[in-house]
Parts: sequence; structure tokens; C-alpha cells
Amino acid sequence: MKYFLTKARVCFALGLSNILQVIFYRVRIKLGFYLHQNSKETTISEPFFVKRSFTKVNAPPVLSWQKSTFLFGHFPFNVNNLPPNWFVNPLSGESKICPNKPWWLIPDFDPSVGDIKLIWELSRMDWVLAFSQRVRNGDMKALRQLNNWLADWIFHNPPYFGPNWKCGQEASIRVMHLAIAAIILEQEHSPPSGLVNLIKIHLERIFSTFKYAIAQNNNHGTSEAAALFIGGSWLQSLGDLEGKKWENTGRYWLENRAKKLIGLQGSFSQYSLNYHRAVLDTYSIVEIWRRQLKLPSFSLLFQERIKLAVQWLQYFINPINGDGPNLGANDGANFLPLTNSEYRDFRPSIQLAMALFLKLDFMRNYYIPALNKKIKKQQQNTWNDLLTWLNVAIPRKLAPVAKNLIADDGGFAILRRGNVMAMLRYPRFKFRPSQSDILHLDLWVAEKNVLRDAGSYSYNSDPYWENYFGGTVSHNTIEFDGHDQMPRLSRFLFGDWLKTSFVEPLSEDKHITSFGAGYRDQQGIGHHRTIQLSKLNLKVKDEVFGFKNRAITRWRLSPSKWNISSDGNQYFCESDEASINNSLKKIVVSSNVPIVRCEIVQGWESRFYQEKRQAAILEVEVMQYGNITTDFNW
Repeated sequence: MKYFLTKARVCFALGLSNILQVIFYRVRIKLGFYLHQNSKETTISEPFFVKRSFTKVNAPPVLSWQKSTFLFGHFPFNVNNLPPNWFVNPLSGESKICPNKPWWLIPDFDPSVGDIKLIWELSRMDWVLAFSQRVRNGDMKALRQLNNWLADWIFHNPPYFGPNWKCGQEASIRVMHLAIAAIILEQEHSPPSGLVNLIKIHLERIFSTFKYAIAQNNNHGTSEAAALFIGGSWLQSLGDLEGKKWENTGRYWLENRAKKLIGLQGSFSQYSLNYHRAVLDTYSIVEIWRRQLKLPSFSLLFQERIKLAVQWLQYFINPINGDGPNLGANDGANFLPLTNSEYRDFRPSIQLAMALFLKLDFMRNYYIPALNKKIKKQQQNTWNDLLTWLNVAIPRKLAPVAKNLIADDGGFAILRRGNVMAMLRYPRFKFRPSQSDILHLDLWVAEKNVLRDAGSYSYNSDPYWENYFGGTVSHNTIEFDGHDQMPRLSRFLFGDWLKTSFVEPLSEDKHITSFGAGYRDQQGIGHHRTIQLSKLNLKVKDEVFGFKNRAITRWRLSPSKWNISSDGNQYFCESDEASINNSLKKIVVSSNVPIVRCEIVQGWESRFYQEKRQAAILEVEVMQYGNITTDFNW
């Protein structure tokens, strides 16, 4: 009975209309409804892009997709002149999927296939952008390669058969990449018929399940609305009257998603740093396309929400290396890989969105207190390359430097002192959480992430890893009685979403910035956490109560060698700084109740999709209600 009540509550939180749309979609799959969808025969043949006389772009070509590239921003992948096998797992070399089935007969999760995202990755067509950049810089061999790969993809992925037609969002990413390539190659106003037809078959696929995407209340809706707007307006501009329907649908839902899914402080519905970037890149692509075709502007409310989302991401990232907290789910998405920046460098996306929506320069003359100097000019050029390729002027006005932020719409507190940043996660769930990470704390000293999140690893792995990376054990918070903070109902769904029951407002004086938050769950278990940040120290005060047996505090540490000593009920954890040069030098743990265990254990973390490695974790265990204080010193 308890399980059914939990499920009823989460269904109510998800929204009845969204639940009905998902059920409707699955029923239509069972009934073979899509057998009669998308049945128009369309001839798709080369060329997709043609040779033009270009003005040379004053930006370097992307280094990826020449002899090699990195899939999901991490895994090396050799590139040949010949197209890849579109149905092989690029990490294992195995192919266990049937490419001849209609997309609606292919299961979402097939144990024999494993993670279908590994099959999809090459078909997102990042290579279309890289080849286009080389063509624009005068490499006509890249033009032949671009057309050959597209022709090969169509031959092996006929509409609408095989795994690469399974997901409407994957089709949408291809549409966005093809449109950006057309802008780079100056063919958006007079594209070859092969490209036009390729876009149209994608729009028919996307539109057929579009309401299901909207019901997810996440990036699927924004991506698919963007593809319909871009592709529909493109066809409309070329005289295809059917394009108007798609353009209007896409515009309406882009407006709707910005209003519904982006909060008043800029938080996005998925509570994820990488998905936040994906959504910003999507809206940036839409705005670039709108300008390119001289289409009417979006509403003022739309623009205001996007501005808030841009500023939200600015507060979270580290200006020295562009990285940020390993927050929420991370599927390896990078919709605009037009620069040679690292995958986890968020600065190019922020710079583009800042220029488009706020008319501000995010990074020029950015001052780094820790280094007592400005970011080098050559580094600035890397993130400005994105603007160069997309014909966006670098604004003259500078964006203000990010300081403290309380984004209560999503449950995030950002505290800064000099070159130090702390992030506290607390429960404000309007949308479904993907991780049990309540009161997780991230700490950055200069460019080093010294207290870190474990990440999300994979969407389709062994149950052990799914529970591990999504669960409370993978975060810098407290686990009570050996279970997650929220019960897991399915692969992507937790129940009994927690609510904040305690808030200590942000305060700041000459030396310390502080904030606190807490919760009490339906079993009466409570956790209040207060943080006090100075330039050389972070003090964390945890009050725990209501549990039955034990409470385990975990601190997931950056790589180093640690030595633990004790004096009564106080423990000292010191880093062997000489071996690793770690920013975090000493941790002091104390409590007003007995600490029954304090030790460094081995765990796991995932900084990239499908990648995991061992990590050091400080665990502190108590068996009585009380207060635990942890001092971090650097």
C-alpha cells in the first residue's frame, strides 16, 4: 500500500496531462499506430551541400573529426575517410542491434544491445559541423567527405527504420546540426534538394511523437520544438507550405517551454549543469537561425527567461578552466562543438548566449583573483571562436563578475569568497529529480574541484551502478539507515520528493558568507546543514535526527593521499600535499555525539558519460542524534 501511495503522489506531481500523454504514446506503440505514420516516399540524394566561394573565416578549424575525435567528450575514436558503421557500439566494437526494424518496434532498453545511446552518438552528426568548418576554410576534400558520409547515413538509415530513428530528440539534434552547417557554408537560403528532403523527413518523424516529448518536461521538448521551428521556417522560406505548420508549432512550444521549465532565478527543470548547457545551446541555435532568416522576435517573457538561464550558468562555472559542479544527469551532450575547448568547458556556450540574449561579453578581461592576472588573450579566442563561426559580434559591454546566488526556484545556493566557490543543493522540486542529492555540497578552490559529485555514469547499466550513481551514496551529504533520501520507483523516477523545511538566509560580513537549509522526510528523519565560507576555510555544521540506526556523512575528495589521526572525538584528515599538490590540505571532523567510524574508503566517480574511475571518500558515522562539524582548510 505504501508503494502505491508513493506512486500516486509522484503521478500527481508529474501532472495528469503528462501521464496521459505518455500512456497514449505507449498504447499507440503497442497497437502499431506508427505503422501508418511517416509513410511518404521521398527521394533523398546527393549533393546535400555544394561548393561556394566563401570569405575565409578568421577562426581555426576544429581539431576533431580529422584523424580522431572524442566521443562523449572523453573516449578516443579513430576517424577514417570512409564512413563509420552506424550500428556498432563505438566503445566495444560490437553490433547486436537490428538495423532493419521500424523504429517503433525497437525497445527502449534491450539487455542484448546495452546502452542505445552508444549507437546514437555517431548519428548526432557532430562531424557535419567539423567537416563544414574545414570546407569553409577551403578544404574541398572535406566537402566530398561531408556529402559521402551523409549519403551513406541515409543509405543505411532509410526513413524510418533502425535505431537512429527511435528518438525524436536524436532526429532534432541532426536537424540543428544540418542547419548550422548550412549557415557556415552559406547555403541556408538556397540549399540543394537533397538537404531539403533530408530535413523534411526528419520533421515528419519529430512531429509524429512531439506531444510525448513535451510531456517529459525536459530537454526533449526544447530540442524537438527547436527542430520544428528551424526546419519548418526553412521549408516555409523555400515555398513549402507544410513548413508553416511546423514553424508555428515549434515557436509556440519554444515559448511555452521557456516559461514553464526555466524558473525565476534561471534554474532549468532537469537540475543538471550539462542539460542546462544543452538547453542554452538549443535556444542560441534558435536565435541564430531566427536572425539569419529575419523572422519575428520571440516574446519579451521568452527573452527574459533565457537571460536568467544564462546568468544561472555563469554563476556555476569556474572562470579559470570553464568547468563546474558535476551536477545532475550528464549524457555527454554538446550541441555546438565548434571550438577546440574541452568537453567540460562551459565558457563558449555562456559567451555565445550572453552575446545573443544579454549583449554582454562574458569573459573579456576576466580577472582571476587566485592568479592575480587576467585570462590570456589566446584563451579568450577559443570561446570567441563560437561567435566567429556563427556571425555573432562580440559585445563591447562587459558582463558583471558572478558572486553569490540563491536560486530558490531550483534549490541552489552559490557562495563565493575570492577564488573559492561553494554550492549547496537543497530540495525545491517542481519537476522530477534525477538524483537523490539533497544537501550535496560542492567546493572549488581556484580551478580545483576539491569536494565533488560522483556524476551519473550511464542511463543503461547494471542496476548496481544505476543505484550507486543516482543514489545518496554518490553525493557529499548524509545517508540515513542505509537507504536513499527518496525511494527509487523506476530507472528515471524517484518518489516522495523532499521539501525544504529549514532555511537560514544568505548572510555576508567582512570575513564569512553563510547559508543553511534542511529537510524532514515522511519517516521523520531530518537533516539541517549550515555552511560558512571564508577565503581559507569552509565550516559545515550538520544536525541529524529521527533516524533509527546510523547516519553516514560522506565527503567525496579530489585525488590525493590522506592520513587520518584522532584526539578524543575529533578527527584530523590531512593531505600529503607534496605528492599530489592538492588544494585541500586539512579536514577536521568533530561531533557532540560519539563518532563510531571515520575512515577513507574507495568509491567511484564519473566525469564523462560511460566513464568511471575510483575516488577517495571520507566517511564519518554516528549512531545517535546530534551535531557534526566539518572544517575544510586550504
